[in-house]
Amino acid sequence: MFLDDVMQEYIYHCLAKGFTKKTMINKRQELKQLKSFLEEKRAITELENITIHDLKAYVRTKQSSGLKPQSIVSMFKMIKAFFSWCEKEEYIKENIAKKVETPKLPKKILKGFTIQEVDKMINSFTYKNYFEARNKAIIAMLSDCGLRAMEIRGLRTVNVKETTILVNGKGNKERYIFISPALKKILIKYERIKKEYFKGKTVSTDCYFLSYKGSELSHVGLDNVIKEAGRRAGIEDKRVSPHTFRHFFSVQCILNGIDIYTLSKLLGHSELQTTQTYLQSLEDLELINKAMASSPLMNLAK
Repeated sequence: MFLDDVMQEYIYHCLAKGFTKKTMINKRQELKQLKSFLEEKRAITELENITIHDLKAYVRTKQSSGLKPQSIVSMFKMIKAFFSWCEKEEYIKENIAKKVETPKLPKKILKGFTIQEVDKMINSFTYKNYFEARNKAIIAMLSDCGLRAMEIRGLRTVNVKETTILVNGKGNKERYIFISPALKKILIKYERIKKEYFKGKTVSTDCYFLSYKGSELSHVGLDNVIKEAGRRAGIEDKRVSPHTFRHFFSVQCILNGIDIYTLSKLLGHSELQTTQTYLQSLEDLELINKAMASSPLMNLAK
């Protein structure tokens, strides 16, 4: 089969699976680069003619171009996904991309937020106007629910219930998240101020968090809210991002006794291995405290 035909079919498969616009752009770009390399450097135009040696050469080309190891690993995950799909569709006998080694990444400990820092960020915003109330609610929801940036931006008003939030995650997979009483208190105030602010104004979307124009909050807009929270709270030595809030949520869940399987569902992960990466970032002191609480001998002494 011609490589171009197979790649086009795979792109439509991914679109049908509901991948985000950003993911689709990355997939298209990476497959285009792979196709160009195979045609121009290896004289290959058909899927069946690709070998493990061709893919290894492709990785070496990326390395020699000065691309960072993390970028190469992320890039090759998309290549592996493509060949995995080809194997499932029986276009090839096996996923040869599995045999290709990518650069090893140093394990970095993510410096997460403390409870005190999160409290400072939430309380750095007030209820004096719509934007203050909205930003307070966003930071509180990120902290208490562990949502992705795309999930909080695309959250629909109709899906925010009395005690739960219906989240539309990656691949259009839905999951429910519990709303704690502490979060609900903030959301009630936000909803009241939001209703008053947009009275008589045109609102173009059902999104729960709105821009000043009444439209969906942009990626940059959300990032600005989060960065402002960190600035107001005086956080300088840590990355202030949706991912760090998601990490905070994960760590707090584990430390408070939630098992990894439940946490994986709460985070909307399709694979347990993805959730396990959050456990690797637990700081030594947190691990010691957790180990002490679960010590068999200590529990026998109670």
